[in-house]
Amino acid sequence: MPTLRSRFTIILIALSLVVLAPTQTAAQAELKTRNVVVIVTDGLRWQDVFNGPDPVLLNREQGGVRNIPALREAFVRNTPDESRRALLPFFWEVIARQGQIFGNRPQGSDAQVTNGLKFSYPGYNEMFTGAADPRIDKNNFGPNPNVTIFEWLNQQPGFRGRVAAFGAWDNFNDIFNRTRCGFFLRAGWEPPVAGRLTRVEQQLDLLIRTTLRLWDDNLYDSLLYTAVLNHVRAERPRVLYIGFGETDEWAHARRYDLYLRAAHQVDGFIHNLWDTMQSISKYRGNTTFIILTDHGRGSTPQDWTNHGKDVEGAEYIWMAVLGPDTPALGMRSAAQPVTQSQLAATVAALLGKDYRTEFPKAAPPLADVVGAKR
Repeated sequence: MPTLRSRFTIILIALSLVVLAPTQTAAQAELKTRNVVVIVTDGLRWQDVFNGPDPVLLNREQGGVRNIPALREAFVRNTPDESRRALLPFFWEVIARQGQIFGNRPQGSDAQVTNGLKFSYPGYNEMFTGAADPRIDKNNFGPNPNVTIFEWLNQQPGFRGRVAAFGAWDNFNDIFNRTRCGFFLRAGWEPPVAGRLTRVEQQLDLLIRTTLRLWDDNLYDSLLYTAVLNHVRAERPRVLYIGFGETDEWAHARRYDLYLRAAHQVDGFIHNLWDTMQSISKYRGNTTFIILTDHGRGSTPQDWTNHGKDVEGAEYIWMAVLGPDTPALGMRSAAQPVTQSQLAATVAALLGKDYRTEFPKAAPPLADVVGAKR
C-alpha cells in the first residue's frame, strides 16, 4: 500500500502534468505555418543578391554581355541598394521588409555550405538532410543513400501524398532517390504530367516534348515554373520544392547578362507564386517560403563563372525566409553565422516537427526564424 509520502509524490507529478500540458499545447498552437515552399536558384552569388549587378562584369570581355546599354537600363541604378531592387524587386521590397535575409558578408551576416566541395549534389544533400556526407563527392554520385526532409515528411501523418518536388536539373532524380522517396517528383525534361491530361497539361506536355534543348539535363525555368503553378492549383501540396537552374547554367557559360535576367525572372516567379498561394484559402496566411542557393561562386572577373572546392569564396551563399512565424527582422547584420545544413530542421520546425530526434546529426533550425511574428 502506498505510503503518505509516495501518495504526495504521485499527486505532485499529476498536478505538474496538468499544468504543463496546456503550456505545451499553447506553444504548438502559436505556429501558424501549415505549408512550406523551399525554392533554390542554383549558383546565384550573394554578391549580386546584395549589391546588384557587378560593374566589373558589365562588359563583353569578362561578363560576355551582348547588349550593355540594355542591361544597364534594366538593372543598374544610382546606388547598389537601388540596383539590387531593380534586379530582385520582390526579394527587396517584400521579403526584406516582411521576412529575413541572411548572407550579406560586409554587414556581418555569413551564410555558407559545410560540405567543403562547393558544388551542387553535395550542397543539395546537405540542405535536404541537415548534414554534409563525405561519400557524396561528385554530381553523378547516383541515388542518394540518405533520407531527405521531404521523404521524411511524406512519411508523417498529415503529409503523405502532400509533398511534391520539381527540379530543372535531372539529377534531382538521384538527389531525392526517386525509387525510394515516395512523393511526387518531376526532374529535368521529364513531362510533368501523366495520365488523363487537362488542356493546360496537354499544352505544357507538348512544349516540353518539342522545345529545342540548349541543355540536355536542365529544363528551362519558365517551363518548370508553369508545371509548378499547374500542380499547386490542382493538387494543393503542403510541402513543395522548386529547383531553378538557369542562373548556374548562364554563369558557367560566362553570360552575365543572361545570368542576371534569369535571376530577375526567378524573382518574378517567386512573386507570382506567393501572390497565387495567398489568393488560395488553403495557403493564405499559413505558408512559409524559404529561398536559397546551393553554392556560391568566385568573386573575381576570372572565376565568377566557377565554383568547387578550389574556388575561393564559393562556400558563401545567402538564404531568405518569409512567412507568418518568421519575425520581420529584414536583412540580418551581425547575426550568428548560418549554414545551408540548417534548412532541413527549419522546414520541420516550421511544421511543428522535430527532425533532429530521428536525425541527430542534422544541424539545428535557424535561430529567430521559427517564432511568433511580432
